Amino acid sequence: MSRVVVIGAGVAGLATAGLLARDGHEVVVLEKDAQVGGRAGSMERDGFRFDTGPSWYLMPRVFDHFFAMMGTRTDRELDLVTLEPGYRVFAEPASGGASAATVTIPRGAAAVSRVFEDLEPGAGESLQAYLSSARHASRMAEKHFLYNPFTRPGSLVTGEIIRAAPQLARLLLTRLDTWAARRFTHPLLRQILGYPAVFLGTHPAQAPAMYHLMSALDLDDGVRYPRGGFWTVVQRLEALAIGAGATVRTRAEAVRIDTQPTGHGRRRQRASGVRWRDAHGVEHLEPADIIVSCADLHHTETRLLPAPLRSYPERWWRRRTSGPGAVLVMLGVRGGLPQLPHHSLFFTRDWTANFDAIFGTPSRVPSPASAYVCRPSATDATVAPADHENLFVLVPVPADVSLGAGGADGTGDDAIEAVADAAIDQVARWAGIPDLRDRIVVRQTKGPADFARDHHSWRGGMLGPAHTLRQSAMFRAQNASKRVDGLYYAGATTAPGVGVPMCLISAELVLKRVRGDHTGGPLPEPVAVEDRSGAPSWA
Repeated sequence: MSRVVVIGAGVAGLATAGLLARDGHEVVVLEKDAQVGGRAGSMERDGFRFDTGPSWYLMPRVFDHFFAMMGTRTDRELDLVTLEPGYRVFAEPASGGASAATVTIPRGAAAVSRVFEDLEPGAGESLQAYLSSARHASRMAEKHFLYNPFTRPGSLVTGEIIRAAPQLARLLLTRLDTWAARRFTHPLLRQILGYPAVFLGTHPAQAPAMYHLMSALDLDDGVRYPRGGFWTVVQRLEALAIGAGATVRTRAEAVRIDTQPTGHGRRRQRASGVRWRDAHGVEHLEPADIIVSCADLHHTETRLLPAPLRSYPERWWRRRTSGPGAVLVMLGVRGGLPQLPHHSLFFTRDWTANFDAIFGTPSRVPSPASAYVCRPSATDATVAPADHENLFVLVPVPADVSLGAGGADGTGDDAIEAVADAAIDQVARWAGIPDLRDRIVVRQTKGPADFARDHHSWRGGMLGPAHTLRQSAMFRAQNASKRVDGLYYAGATTAPGVGVPMCLISAELVLKRVRGDHTGGPLPEPVAVEDRSGAPSWA
């Protein structure tokens, strides 16, 4: 048994703590904030409860596998609701138009195909072929790439990969927007198929077509919602980690990673402990045989480690592409909002200009801006008082801390509140809710400077490095330090990438590294056995 210190109690930190504690290690988690969750946090005001991060439940097989690894099942831990409809798309109105044209995405591939066919003759059949390819890509990714620590070249030399090599090459070397444009002509259908790139923190023109696999997750599998929101997911991860024996300390901010010589030269060290500061400013040392930093990788490398021990120094980051920043607008609204389903996407007409503004040089806030709106109160009565609605609005903007921070009830920095005002007016006009602004009773905003302050986010980004080809799979920063033995990394800023499912996988990649497991797919799940009471237990 090793003594493990995990830095950060976000999704990746709690998942890593749970897996390592269940594997027999003594685990302590250090979290700088008063509550766990990290980017997947929660905020309560005046009877409203807002998820301040993820809100789409995608890749259910990843959740199922993780819970099985923890000796339980998804249906024991979460109350999942499949949404109907999955989401609605609002298209930018023509100049002077009163409201947006809408496309509602129903549950199930057959129903979605009929929607596509109505917009473009022949598109229904084309979608079936597109989703078949997406399913295959998704299976290949989970089996050979996402769970692969890439510690042995032979892990990618399999018969299945060799046979699929020509198709994989096309998917890696073709852009996602081009892949969709070759199969569909209607601009809104192209946008629906390209928008998953935003979940990956990148421009549809920069994401490899391999990521068309994302379309199989919402158009085919359907969209789920964990009742209670993603805060419930975080709570279950924490409970499972503690149940496995981990200790979680809040208000404990890691300030330095300690090392000691290995005897193999000055530039090779071994992790020995974490210096952390409590709420009173007192510094402590937490000894460790193994350290797993689930903090932002840029912060870990450039702030917690001395320069000679950095695998990814500042010059490395200067050659990397950040994902977008975000302005988050959390609104409590009086009265109902039947015009909005649980999830809505607001797409600008000039798609290319929107993303060029965010990712271009120089960057700027797009106007108008595409946006995502979540109305969890459409499904969950616990997130808002009676006769009120809960709205979460996300506007992708450049990852630029100079845009500023948000605040309560319009008190944030001018640039952030201007984006929020524009988003509120856009939702009101496009969705046909003319009195939306007058009905707002709670307003809270968050901007790139908040992400930098609260989560040590590189450049104030909301996600981490973008999923371009050179920042995906084996080309992404990996899960172990190259210069400090016993130092590992998990979370959205390392492999396999951004999003809650990827954070769960990164925890398993750390477990593999600790075990010395070099296999390319998910670890075998514990076998369920019946105890004497008849309830399943796990071995």
